[in-house]
Amino acid sequence: MAGRVECWVPNPPCGTGVKSGLARATDNNYSSPERTAEVRNRLHRRQCDLTMLEQNYWLSTAQFPVIDHSAPLPEVVDVAVVGAGFTGLSAARTLAKRSARVAVLEQHTVGWGASSRNGGMVLTGMKLGVNQLISKYGRERTRQMYAASLASIDCVEQIVLEENIDCDFARCGHLEVACKQKHFETYQRRAELIEVEFNHPLRVVPRSELQEEIGSAIYYGGMVDQVSAGCNPARYVAGLAASALKAGAQFFEQTHVESIQRDSLQGELGWKLATSRGPIWAHEVFVATSGYTGPATPALQKKLIPIGSFIITTEILPQSLASELSPRQRMIFDSKHFLHYYRLTPDRRMLFGGRAAFFPESEQTVRRSAEILRRGMLHVYPQLTDARVEYVWGGTLDFAFDIMPHAGQIDGMYHAVGYAGHGVAMATYLGQKIAEMMAGDQVENPFVGIPFPEAPFGLYSGKPWFLPFAGAWYKFLDWVS
Repeated sequence: MAGRVECWVPNPPCGTGVKSGLARATDNNYSSPERTAEVRNRLHRRQCDLTMLEQNYWLSTAQFPVIDHSAPLPEVVDVAVVGAGFTGLSAARTLAKRSARVAVLEQHTVGWGASSRNGGMVLTGMKLGVNQLISKYGRERTRQMYAASLASIDCVEQIVLEENIDCDFARCGHLEVACKQKHFETYQRRAELIEVEFNHPLRVVPRSELQEEIGSAIYYGGMVDQVSAGCNPARYVAGLAASALKAGAQFFEQTHVESIQRDSLQGELGWKLATSRGPIWAHEVFVATSGYTGPATPALQKKLIPIGSFIITTEILPQSLASELSPRQRMIFDSKHFLHYYRLTPDRRMLFGGRAAFFPESEQTVRRSAEILRRGMLHVYPQLTDARVEYVWGGTLDFAFDIMPHAGQIDGMYHAVGYAGHGVAMATYLGQKIAEMMAGDQVENPFVGIPFPEAPFGLYSGKPWFLPFAGAWYKFLDWVS
């Protein structure tokens, strides 16, 4: 997906007899300084949007391993991994290091989905709050879950170091900012609970000190977790792919898995996968398709909701401005349900994302999201009014109905899904842990065996018809809560 977003018609050329907007602003009846400045800014935004690439910025920085597309699909493998994102590549790397014959089947190209399209935030915690987790799963299971979220950051860091992946991994910490005073009032209670229950310190930042963390005046305070990290996700997923290839996994891009059925081969029970490149038989199957889960795995598809997330990225900013916007270069997100998340990229661009449209990415949703996100960015950072937005793109996240990660087996196939925007670390971690389980290790994994709900009354089969209603509901919650 690469094109230019053209939201407005540019000014007509000289000699057409039509005045430009700025010329009209200087007419006698249209010439207040405030109005002139407003029109000048609008014209500047027009020029910005006319040069905005409908393209993923991260991919412009990364080089992926070359896949041999002439290699034939093997007839038999130990494990067929469906999906070449963080989850599938982490699993493939782990299994191949155990000498398993692994075929990674990817409908598009390596890292094509959310793994290269996200904000590069390697975050602790989960989408649900700690009190909700304790209420649902009890203290001990919640402690295990939280410990796993911390271990997932270590897992990414260890792989980056072991494989020498140049992806700008840095433990810069994350900052959650409060959009309302009552949101901030919950931070102190949450920080105390997390320190007592999980021995994990967080730092609450009052509004009077928030300028040390963020160059915006709209928030009521914040909370910092120093353990979280940032990275270039496209470079990371490319490095993860290279490490799996080096370990011996085989990759097959542009290979659509059409169906998966139980099948015996020479008296051994396994799986027959029908693909766009022909059949393949596998002893085990690992489904790692997340927000792109399709009808080949219907039991999993009806448990996952694909939700769009969209990102804009500015031009490279002056060092002084970048330092003002994010003095500590945190990964930042706000306290709303319909949230925004943002950060500086390693080359000093402001990356600003959010659920501008709930439907998964398409040409229409990406273009509509560009201006919505730009308005949101200027609300947070008026300093960026004159900054050119150079890139806009979208991706698809996978939300389970309980907004939790899930791993284990469904219908005899292994899976790890449901990251709800926390996938860089957790997908890597669960891919590795489920692969270790498949290899016969005794692995403690708190996300295996928890209830994995689907929509009530069979009202959902994988096509998210209800997303406009969900979007309206979350906007309502942000208004009243």
